[in-house]
Amino acid sequence: MDSVIQAIYDWIKEILVAGVMDNLTCIFDGVNMQVGAVASQVGTSPAAFQPVVFRLIQNLSENVITPIAGLILTFIACYELIQLVISHNNLANFETWIFFKWVFKTFIAVTLITNTMNICMAVFDVAQHVIAQSAGLINGSTAIDASTLAAMQTTLESKGVGELIGIFFQTSIIFTLMGILSALIFVIVYARMIEIYLTVSLAPIPFATFGNREQSMIGQNYLRSLLALGFQGFLIMVCVGIYAVLINQVAFTSDIVGSLWSAAGYTILLLFTLFKTGSLAKSIFHAH
Repeated sequence: MDSVIQAIYDWIKEILVAGVMDNLTCIFDGVNMQVGAVASQVGTSPAAFQPVVFRLIQNLSENVITPIAGLILTFIACYELIQLVISHNNLANFETWIFFKWVFKTFIAVTLITNTMNICMAVFDVAQHVIAQSAGLINGSTAIDASTLAAMQTTLESKGVGELIGIFFQTSIIFTLMGILSALIFVIVYARMIEIYLTVSLAPIPFATFGNREQSMIGQNYLRSLLALGFQGFLIMVCVGIYAVLINQVAFTSDIVGSLWSAAGYTILLLFTLFKTGSLAKSIFHAH
């Protein structure tokens, strides 16, 4: 009778250990995959991230927004010419060189509008170069190797059924939490790229304001916004690097449940810092 009870006990224990190990493997694989995807996605240019979407945005910008920007530029150019003429004491001190100045400024403004997409992509190319350089310096992985998992399984096998039941339920909760956090991290990365596409789609309009000194603040602030969006990817890379260092410092073999909750806490911290990268980048570049 005792042997039957012991066999049932061992069978239940084996099931619990297998269930806990499945939870642990899924937790670590899912988080590591999502964090690795973040590092690769922020290092991709807008044109390569979703080529079909990028072509759609480019067509909308060139065929729909650019004519509107042309009308705005025409109004600004006329206003600028009037300001140049009346600024010299209502033509009392008239000088012909102001027309050459006006033609030059208008030419520059038209050139900016016709090359808006190239200028925007140049900004992101610079940002992507910085991100690529940082990727080579920010080393670290959130993956848990096979030896650590084997040591964790040995620790679990030494525990009783009661402890294993508690560990199983806690790992199930952490598994669900990590899944939600991974989904939110995915949303943050894709939301940044969608924001880039939306910002680029209206680029000709702020570029049309560079022809006037008073209105050029709109275009300058737009360029700062582009830089903020581009270098937000660098801040995301820094957050991922810090997260990898913190995760690697967690000792998973000594206290499995406590270590898992620490990893969950670090993942929540990563999510919070990823949310803050957008506002931080805009504050650094004084974009609003």
